[in-house]
Amino acid sequence: MSNKIIMPWEERPQGSTDVMWRYTGNPVIGRYHIPSSNSIFNSAVVPFKNGFAGVFRCDDKAVRMNIFAGFSPDGINWKIDHEPIRFKPGNTAMIDSEYKYDPRVTWIEDRWWITWCNGYHGPTIGIGYTFGFEEFFQCENAFLPFNRNGVLFPQKINGKYAMLSRPSDNGHTPFGDIYISYSPDMVYWGEHRCVMKTTPFAQSAWQCTKIGAGSVPFLTKDGWLMFYHGVITTCNGFRYSMGAAILDRNNPAKVLYRTNEYLLAPAAPYELQGDVPNVVFPCSALQDGNRVAVYYGAADTAVALAFGYIPEILEFIKRTSN
Repeated sequence: MSNKIIMPWEERPQGSTDVMWRYTGNPVIGRYHIPSSNSIFNSAVVPFKNGFAGVFRCDDKAVRMNIFAGFSPDGINWKIDHEPIRFKPGNTAMIDSEYKYDPRVTWIEDRWWITWCNGYHGPTIGIGYTFGFEEFFQCENAFLPFNRNGVLFPQKINGKYAMLSRPSDNGHTPFGDIYISYSPDMVYWGEHRCVMKTTPFAQSAWQCTKIGAGSVPFLTKDGWLMFYHGVITTCNGFRYSMGAAILDRNNPAKVLYRTNEYLLAPAAPYELQGDVPNVVFPCSALQDGNRVAVYYGAADTAVALAFGYIPEILEFIKRTSN
């Protein structure tokens, strides 16, 4: 983090033993933050200039899904554009897009890259970039439908761009594992490898239905730290919680450790109640030394924040890993 940027942060509440804890001002972005929105959630935040920029999923009052740019001096108080991002052609002619949702953002070499779930004859992974969050350029879709949760690594792996994703179907997918794919040019993707699968119900039920990459991974002393979501199918439908995994630094298709216990699960009112109840959905993570702040979607309605100390999270992952 730049010395000029102060990352959002609150210390662990007195008496708490939780490895990660919620911001007391949650949700940081409510569902009606801009005039047109029905809900704002599953959004990505990055350091930018002397503050922060973000790409936000805003569903309007017709429940049309799109992504919007926003800025904040402190990561808490946000000014989000009232109109969605208008893309220009990037490395290809413009591609049809029936909807855009669940963005992630990362800096690679000379620009900010954005991935999202793009509606092209079903959900797949859209890719775009920007140099300053003013002009935006759309590139080739990464994969054929159906796919979701496309998350780029913030640097090339063995000279190639690397992206996590979750092949799926055209509906509310009752399955899903995390894969990695590589590209030499952000146009052609291949070398698809399985990274993580769901767990047996008896071993770790919170992630037994499906899993998906959450925040952009970042390097630690132990390898790539990635926050991800896991889902269980309950008698009341899907329940989304947050865990984390440590991936090998040089071969991120190799999982070194993953949480058997969740780090954060729906418990606060804004996670339990909303357009889709019982959802904690991580999409971005800010680092400052040993501290991390994770932005997550709450109940498909609002954006919330959770905090933790990276060494404690790494220890928790290794201690609870099977």
